[in-house]
Amino acid sequence: MTYSPPMDTLPALLADLPAWFWDVPHVSDRYPGAVPRSALRGGGNCHLFAYEVLAHFGRHIPDLRSDELWRDTTATVVVLEPQPLDLVLLHDRAQAWGAHVGVVCGPTEVVHLSKEVGRPAVWTFEQFAATPRFAQLIGFKRPL
Repeated sequence: MTYSPPMDTLPALLADLPAWFWDVPHVSDRYPGAVPRSALRGGGNCHLFAYEVLAHFGRHIPDLRSDELWRDTTATVVVLEPQPLDLVLLHDRAQAWGAHVGVVCGPTEVVHLSKEVGRPAVWTFEQFAATPRFAQLIGFKRPL
């Protein structure tokens, strides 16, 4: 059975996601480049999920790991003020290698897939800051 969060509690942007997106399980070893993106229904890591959310809205990112994503200047650009459909990188330390990736979907909200929750979730920046593994904001990347 597919989980659908109450649409009246979600940022409007997310109401357009197919219902099955909300039932994707977290699977660490299913990341961009390791499995075809079309395989997201079978589970994925935060990168695969975030990139497929962006692809649903017509924005495509190459199969980059978090450190590659942070260094990338071809497909993305660093921004200081995030907007919906920007990527956010978070970690427990100030380095992009191994960082968690989510998609900004509202003024304070991010949709992401983490092993802590096990399924896609919408968290606020405050929730990330209060969680040690995600407390360090690396920054925001905007797909070009």
